[in-house]
Amino acid sequence: MAEFTMELNDEQKEVRDWLHGFAADVIRPAAAEWDEREETPWPVIQEAAKVGIYSLDFYAQQFFDPTGLGIPMAMEELFWGDAGIALSIVGTGLAAVGVLANGTEEQIGTWIPQMYGDVNDVKVAAFCSSEPDAGSDVGSMRTRAVHDEAKDEWVLNGTKTWATNGGIAGVHVVVAVVDPELGSKGHASFIVPPGTPGLSQGQKFKKHGIRASHTAEVVLEDVRVPGSCLLGGKEKLDERLARARERAKSAGKDGTRLKNAAMATFEASRPAVGAMAVGTARAAYEEALEYAKTRTQFGRPIIDNQGVAFQLADMRTQIDAARLLVWRASWMATTGKKFESAEGSMSKLFASETAKKVTAQAIQILGGNGYTREYPVERMHRDAAIYTIFEGTSEIQRLVIARTLSGLPIR
Repeated sequence: MAEFTMELNDEQKEVRDWLHGFAADVIRPAAAEWDEREETPWPVIQEAAKVGIYSLDFYAQQFFDPTGLGIPMAMEELFWGDAGIALSIVGTGLAAVGVLANGTEEQIGTWIPQMYGDVNDVKVAAFCSSEPDAGSDVGSMRTRAVHDEAKDEWVLNGTKTWATNGGIAGVHVVVAVVDPELGSKGHASFIVPPGTPGLSQGQKFKKHGIRASHTAEVVLEDVRVPGSCLLGGKEKLDERLARARERAKSAGKDGTRLKNAAMATFEASRPAVGAMAVGTARAAYEEALEYAKTRTQFGRPIIDNQGVAFQLADMRTQIDAARLLVWRASWMATTGKKFESAEGSMSKLFASETAKKVTAQAIQILGGNGYTREYPVERMHRDAAIYTIFEGTSEIQRLVIARTLSGLPIR
């Protein structure tokens, strides 16, 4: 088990510097253009594929870093470059993780390579979970998957929303209800292969921020997929559902409630989102610091004014505190430490709120210039708004933390 450390080793520093160089030289110069176009930055994704950043191998190496710091370090550097483009680069990872977490070795080997494509023909994948009436409340999911035993096919019907790469992806990973009586325990995940009839893109959302990342509805109308596309397989699903039914009976007898297993999964993944927020906050802080050192008013740089200097001091302090919370939670998740106080949600909550606050302060320090698109802090402020919303709103994070501290069930 890796000891917790706040110092990156030489290999991690080398990866960090490599990622920072790509973010500075490739992502950041393209950020304003793709934000205005509100389109997927395919040329940038292809460049990332050429150097090895857009690949399963790269993310696997970071994920299996024994210190737990590989993923948060990578997320911070890429999102320092630009949140929208970075999300386009890492968005496929959401679907890949869904397959890695639930799929068989054969499914992993078959579908994950197709998610990324190759250097000459890059692909993206989509993870489809949220629905119009089931965002934070995953137990309200309505998309159904019904098994056609005669053909050994699953028939999927429903509408997914807020799907990164939804509709433009080759491979879609779709979470659906197979047993409505079990609530969130009755869900399963399915691969929808490229070109499957019945899957279509619904509304593409025109967003406030992260505009370079494609977000859309995915409509499923009598979508038929082979039985082999059920992640984990039918036997494993039947065993899991049987256990859930038995636990539901026991819970009903003694008055206790079943805990939502999905919450535990989200808790472990939230530090990565916190790292994204740290990257955006750090970028805005650096812009504000440089501006404050070079902008003169009343015959001196504005950083000489306490009102500006103290803001910058608070911004840096909050960013460092957010990073430490993210690193702690990432280390705990990797080393199997139990989140006794919802440390995963703590890291995401604090980092997300820090990103919103720091980017707003950066605009204030730049004054009128900060409010224009001539300076990147305006875009960073718009991008930062998403961190307190996706992967669980700040309100949900506070609920999870409070219920964990009180001993009440998270559901």
